Amino acid sequence: MAAQTTAPGVRDREIAAEQAHLDRVYSRLEEKIHEAEFLMNDAAQRGQVGTPGALAERDAQVFRAGVHLNRLNNEFEDFLFGRIDLLRGKDGRKGADGAYTSIEPADDAVRGDGTAEVAETLHIGRIGVLDAEYAPLVIDWRAPAAAPFYRSTPVAPGRVVRRRVIRSKGRRVLGVEDDLLRPELTTGLPVVGDGALMAALGQARTHTMRDIVSSIQAEQDVVIRAPAASVTEVSGGPGTGKTAVALHRAAYLLYQDRRRYSGGILCVSPTPLLVAYTEGVLPSLGEEGQVAIRAVGSLVDGVTADLYDDPAVARIKGSLRMLKVLRNAARGCLELPSAPGAGAGGGRGAGGGADARPTRLRVVAFGRRVELEADELAAVRQQALSGTTPVNLLRPRARRLLLDALWRRAGRSFDDPDLAAQERAGFDEDISTEPDFTDFLDAWWPVLEPARVLAALADDKRLSRWARRVLSPPEVRRVARSLRRSGTSVHDVALLDELDTLLGAPPRDRRREVDPLDQLTGLEELMPQAAAETRRERAERLARERTEYAHVIVDEAQDLTPMQWRMVGRRGRTATWTIVGDPAQSSWTDVDEAARARDEALGSRPRRRFTLTVNYRNPAEIAEVAATVLALAMPGSPSPRAVRSTGIAPRYEVAGDDLGADVRSAARRLLEEVDGTVGVVVAMDRRAQARGWLAGLGDRVVALGSLEAKGLEYDATLVVAPAEIAEESPAGLRTLYVALTRATQRLTVLAVPADLPDAAGVPDLLRAD
Repeated sequence: MAAQTTAPGVRDREIAAEQAHLDRVYSRLEEKIHEAEFLMNDAAQRGQVGTPGALAERDAQVFRAGVHLNRLNNEFEDFLFGRIDLLRGKDGRKGADGAYTSIEPADDAVRGDGTAEVAETLHIGRIGVLDAEYAPLVIDWRAPAAAPFYRSTPVAPGRVVRRRVIRSKGRRVLGVEDDLLRPELTTGLPVVGDGALMAALGQARTHTMRDIVSSIQAEQDVVIRAPAASVTEVSGGPGTGKTAVALHRAAYLLYQDRRRYSGGILCVSPTPLLVAYTEGVLPSLGEEGQVAIRAVGSLVDGVTADLYDDPAVARIKGSLRMLKVLRNAARGCLELPSAPGAGAGGGRGAGGGADARPTRLRVVAFGRRVELEADELAAVRQQALSGTTPVNLLRPRARRLLLDALWRRAGRSFDDPDLAAQERAGFDEDISTEPDFTDFLDAWWPVLEPARVLAALADDKRLSRWARRVLSPPEVRRVARSLRRSGTSVHDVALLDELDTLLGAPPRDRRREVDPLDQLTGLEELMPQAAAETRRERAERLARERTEYAHVIVDEAQDLTPMQWRMVGRRGRTATWTIVGDPAQSSWTDVDEAARARDEALGSRPRRRFTLTVNYRNPAEIAEVAATVLALAMPGSPSPRAVRSTGIAPRYEVAGDDLGADVRSAARRLLEEVDGTVGVVVAMDRRAQARGWLAGLGDRVVALGSLEAKGLEYDATLVVAPAEIAEESPAGLRTLYVALTRATQRLTVLAVPADLPDAAGVPDLLRAD
């Protein structure tokens, strides 16, 4: 039987053995890099052949070789991170990665005396590497052969005897940590360290998310490798790794079926902070370029929202009640005296000044003046607006109806149908090009833009008219006031996206310059000296412009408002989905309305549900405090089980007369106690104030509002005035629960008088009694 050991000699020998294997891997990678460079050069030579076929072949080969070379040249912090030693399997079949496919050991793999031989050793890394004979040097972490590294446990070890996590930086192995999964066997394998998971959980945090590829646990791996068909729903409390699992799942899906997901994967995060925190994970997993990580406030092209509405306004803007208001506004803007988005003014045929709504159309036809009065124009508009077609797309119909009305007013009649048709065609052509008509149409039926229609809602009287029987007068005033400020809020973005659908895309000039080479060969973007953009640049541009995706991942899904669900749903009409969230952390109050909007976005697709139950982030001492608030926020909801304890209880302090000085002092103390980052969480309206308090303390400490803390983690967290966070919205207790679960090592709570702290400084909300 192998025994756990930390003998220096054994550890050094095992590290040296892994270093030798890593050296061999990098030597093979260098060979592959040279091969890729040769392909690049060879492809460049093909460009000298002038046939279209040769040029197309060259372009495709350069692109493939360039992508491969880019992947090979990535210097990962821990390119090779795992190893499993396995017993002989039931069959001798091998998979495409060169590893044996059997999950269970052969019946005679273990001898009667409890001894066994290791029949196969697999090293697990970020991308797969084969030697010159096509034997696996490294198995890609997403490959089926790597699954036992994550899923095997002492209860169900399968063929795995020993699992090893290898810590490396660049090309140097720093250490190894082993888990013995079959301790009853005698195999001669040494076992080093105290376990890989605890070692990984104890590492200091930075302001960017680390991948968990070396420490994925069994229940997480099941979700990551779940079939992509339909909808995969994942729930789990704080610290269970939901965000990390979602990102690893994106990398896994691309590995499994790259052709299917060439349409792109969209990952929607609740805040820009979480986007910045997570966006480095996918490149470290061997994937980049195919996954777009967007904050929910950045899903509309050209709009980046960095403002937050107060909770009362956010509840109105996020509600499905806004649908009727926006529909009325989209059509009502056509009636405004100076319609938002109007191109030309009223002009000569407008019947008024340039800023007035046209009330009469005058043109000259057949040598005499023809007019349409206000009542006739109103009838034409009403007829054009019948149905649900987007407003901008109805402009051609309105133009045709105006011409019909003018033709009738002209009073021309012909006995010969052919002559009548000929005369009518000439009439339409003449009138359509007359400045009197075109100027009138631009002013009477302008091309409307979402931003300008939303701006029109800032007028109280106008909004009151469009929101009649939908919003109350106080609600109208709140929404209009919020729209009069400068800047776009996170909740405004969903309104803009809805308006874009209601208005329809305005006509665009799609003409482009034609390259002479295109005319000669019929091909685009083949020769670097002649192309306006390379294939890669074109791919990146198309990715930025993409509005629909092959797979959509929604992180912190419990926070999406009904209007935001409609916005996200438009980007995944034909997609498969992964939805991750935790109802106990929801900041949206009307859960039922959000559920209806989510169901509409997902449609009738079948759903597969998973629950993550283990808290890998918080030590038990912090998790216990958070559980007290969870019991108030959602009675009866279970807390995820913390897997470790630090022995360090949360610290409670009471602020004096100078809250800023006390916050600064508490943050400085935490910076001295941990090696990594410190997050200071305050109520949303204290964000700017808190940043001032912490100025000059360095980049390891960050101030953030309660709604910005979702998905983030820090070595230490300072939660300021918990009662303020709990009372800032109807979902405030759930938001406080989030704030209390951000720390991996230490938690400090700074109370103010409104927290009603006891003699020990513990706020009323956090007392377990």
